[in-house]
Amino acid sequence: QVQLTESGGTVVQAGESLRLSCTASGTRFGGKDMAWYRQAPGRQREVVATVSHAFTRTYASFVNDRFTISRDDVGNRMFLQMFSLKVEDTAVYYCNTDFQSGNVEPFPWGQGTQVTVVS
Repeated sequence: QVQLTESGGTVVQAGESLRLSCTASGTRFGGKDMAWYRQAPGRQREVVATVSHAFTRTYASFVNDRFTISRDDVGNRMFLQMFSLKVEDTAVYYCNTDFQSGNVEPFPWGQGTQVTVVS
């Protein structure tokens, strides 16, 4: 049974940084295209960043070079380093496979980690 666990979210001031982490039990990240997602109140879940099994990275347009996605397949972990956070980055952040690529199935969603950015 696959279980994803996100951590690192907290309340920060606008302009500050955060590093989110994702770990998994019951599966290995290696060989899979992975992604970070977020869901703000009243909005649909959206892709923030992806990292392929070959370590190719893509970012949503709203990221604007402020975030860096990375993965550690040996440690079975994934990270999202976020800089220059904005109030509009407030959301619950989730990790999962990049299932929208059509190359991999999604895992069950974890609980996510809440990021709150205050001005």
